Parts: sequence; C-alpha cells; structure tokens
Amino acid sequence: MLVKTFGSAVQGVDAILITVEVNIVTGVDYFLVGLPDSAVKESHLRIESAVKNFGYHMPRMKIVVNMAPADIRKEGSSYDLTIAIGILAAAEQIPSAHLEDYLIMGELSLDGSLKPIKGALPIAIEAQKKGFKGFILPKQNAKEAAIVKGLNVFGMSNILDVINFFKSDCKGEATLIDIKNEFQEYTEKFDLDFSDVKGQENIKRALEIAAAGGHNVILIGPPGAGKTMLAKRLPSILPPLNISEALETTKIHSVAGKLANNIALLLSRPFRSPHHTISDVALVGGGSNPQPGEISLSHNGVLFLDELPEFKRSVLEVMRQPLEERKVSIARSKHSVEYPASFMLVASMNPCPCGFYNHPEKECTCGPGIVQRYLNKVSGPLLDRIDIHIEVSPVSFNELTAHRKGELSSVVRSRVMQTRKIQSERYGNLTNIHCNAQISSKLLREICKVDKEGLAILKTAMERLGLSARAYDRILKVARTIADLENSENIATKHLLEAIHYRSLDRERM
Repeated sequence: MLVKTFGSAVQGVDAILITVEVNIVTGVDYFLVGLPDSAVKESHLRIESAVKNFGYHMPRMKIVVNMAPADIRKEGSSYDLTIAIGILAAAEQIPSAHLEDYLIMGELSLDGSLKPIKGALPIAIEAQKKGFKGFILPKQNAKEAAIVKGLNVFGMSNILDVINFFKSDCKGEATLIDIKNEFQEYTEKFDLDFSDVKGQENIKRALEIAAAGGHNVILIGPPGAGKTMLAKRLPSILPPLNISEALETTKIHSVAGKLANNIALLLSRPFRSPHHTISDVALVGGGSNPQPGEISLSHNGVLFLDELPEFKRSVLEVMRQPLEERKVSIARSKHSVEYPASFMLVASMNPCPCGFYNHPEKECTCGPGIVQRYLNKVSGPLLDRIDIHIEVSPVSFNELTAHRKGELSSVVRSRVMQTRKIQSERYGNLTNIHCNAQISSKLLREICKVDKEGLAILKTAMERLGLSARAYDRILKVARTIADLENSENIATKHLLEAIHYRSLDRERM
C-alpha cells in the first residue's frame, strides 16, 4: 500500500515542504531514498523500538521510503515521526484518511517519546502557506509553532498520542497562543541597570546616542574602567521588540536550536558575547550544513566583542560586509542561504597590551611602537564601520564611594524610545530602514543636511583626522541622532562637534 505523509526541511530561515512516500509490497528489506543523511538513515532503528513499546510492529515486508524532492539533502532526526506514521499507515495499522491534512515532525526516543526539533516556527509558517489543517510536533515546540495564525498546532508527548490522534474522530484541542497578550504580560525587567554604574556620565551619554540611533560603538580604556559593565547594561536602554522583530528573531533562534523549550516568542533583544577564540564560521555562520552564526543570533539585538584586538584578524574582517549590508549570504556548491544580521556591534579594547597607556595614575610599560602595533590589530576599514569611538577613563575614588544614585535605565530608555519614534515616522515609507544607522548614502544627503558653518567644521575634521568618506557618513548619522534626541529638526554645529568627538581612534591613528 502506498501512503504519503508530509514533513519539512529548513534552509536558511525558511522551510521547504518534504513529501514522505511509503510503499509496502511483498518482499523483504528496508530502503530509504531521497538524499537522506546518516541521522535520517538511522531512523528505522529508532522507529522499530518506539512502535514496539506501544504494541505495534514494523511490517516484515519490503518497505520503500522516498523523501521528495529527491535533490534536496534531508538532514537530522526530525523526520522520525513523519516516516513512522507513514509506515504504520501503509501497513494498515492506523487509518490513512486524514494524513494529507497534517504536517508531521518529531524525533523519536527508543521508548517512543518525542524530543524537540529545530525550526518549528518556520516549518509552521510553511505549513500554513501550503494550506495544511494542522501541524503535529513534540509538545515542547507547540507554543513556538502556535504563534502562526490559521494553523492548528497539536503538541504530542509520544508516538502513541499521534497514533490515537489519527485513530480517533475527536482530534483534541489545539495549542493556542495570543501574541498580543504575550506582549502585554511581558515586561522587560533587567537584573543590570545603568544606575549601578558609578560615574562615567560621558560614556552613558555615548551609549544612549548609540541606542537611540542603532549605532555601532567601541569603548577604549584601561582594565577595570567599566567597559564590560557598561556594555552589558546596553540592552536595558534599548526599545522593546515589536511583534515583527520578535517573530524574525525567534525564527533565527529556532533554526539554530537555541530557543528554550515551551517558549513561544523571544520578547527581549538578544545579547551575544562570544569568546575571542571564536572561528570565522561560528561568527558569521556556515558549515557543511549552513547554520546561523553569532551575528545572526544577534539580529535585532547586540553583539558584544570584548577585548577586540584579541580576536583573530580573519574573524574580524569577515564582519565588514554584514555590517554594511545587515545580512550574510553563505554560498555552497548546490545551494546558498541568507541570514539576516542587523545588529548593534559593541566592542571594547585596552589602549595597549599592558592596558595603561594614557592612564592618569599608572605608567605604561609598553615599548616604542608597541602601542601603535596593538591598535593596528583592528583594521581601519573595520573601524570606519564603527560609528562611535569613546575613551573610558578610570573612575575616581570619590565617584566610587559617592552615595548619589545614577540615572535609572528606564529613564534613559524612555528618551531612546521617543527618539526611535521620531525616526520611525521619518522612515515610515521606506523598507528595511528603521533607525539612523541604517540609512544609505543617497538618503543621507537628504536627511542629514548641514549649513555652511557645519560644512566648514566637517572639512577641517576630515583634513586633520584623515577621515574616509565612510567615516564622514558615520559622523553625519551620529549628528542626526544627537539632533533627534534634542527633538531638533536641523543638525546644529554643536551636534556635529559632539559627533566628531566620538572618533577618538581616528585621532590615535594620526
């Protein structure tokens, strides 16, 4: 008997429908075709053990399983349940009447229980697009998939639940998720707050500007000055995710298998902080089976690179294109995938190997030329793509012991959200542009107009600092954000001067 069940393969952040055809005829042996990998080929051993635990059996006949389309590589153990239900239906141990109405995915344990799968959200979106009535999957992924409207999602604990589902006329209750209610109930409460940081008001100001315009920022200062402490508190002043951003971010984490069980949506902005020993593939994504890297997992959030010069040069250089295009394309011989990568880069570094160059109290022990060689570990083209360079000075004893409470993150965040609202209205008719950091050079000339006095200041800065055309654009974008924070329609001279001040590494390299 020939039976068809339906599963899905994930490529990039999208899913592709896979038809599993099972034919049982007279004979012996088991054949699995359709470009399966080793994990898929091993599924019959898991399936045989799982069905036996609940009183069913693998038919002792010739079983041919074809996974179509046959030219797409099928990877992972998520097809176990799809194949198992197809075999039981083809053997007439369960009814096959309604199989075409449901997309089925799940990994089987030997005892028949279901383990969670990767990519449940994009698979659910594909199921809804293809007109399936429902999606059957492990219970741990049910909330994630139930976000998709117009699709009944049934979370199952084991294969017996799925068998009974198709045997019974009563299909049970689908998992329901109210996205708006999820957002209303969720309030971002951070363990880390800007008020914890003593002093450093100028750094807090720079990070507020970065958050308000979505700008990349690098912090340069000696050990213990508070660079990491400040960077970790940046998410507490970023505006909350909207529904569209939350869905897009959740899809990426779902595909990468980074989404916690029983989580419907990622409601807080990602903060990723990879170690400096990371490889370029782990950072930007890739591998034989391309997976999202840290820059894509940071999408709509923050990527924090601590001790920037300690990262391998090749790792840092692969970020240059994603920083400009806000996406990463991974090409393989048979296919290519594209992952979104619109993130805020926050980096920190010491001013020299010993860490005390220009320190007000401690003496730098680095020899001649060593400081410059250390700074040159970070290339000029990469620094050009970082909008704000800010020097972090050590906090004095009086500031550390002061009882005065710093400004709360919630207060700073309200200003950031108001500024983002101004930008949202400005770019409302444009696609993929939501904040000042994302505007193109062409749009920059229209939005970031300066008067003659401002042009004279920019010319002087360009000549004295040896700035590139890209650095010029970055200064204008930061100045536009500073003006937006003050609700100023035009970019004033003071806004330009402050933006130029945030190019300290350009001054160091002179």
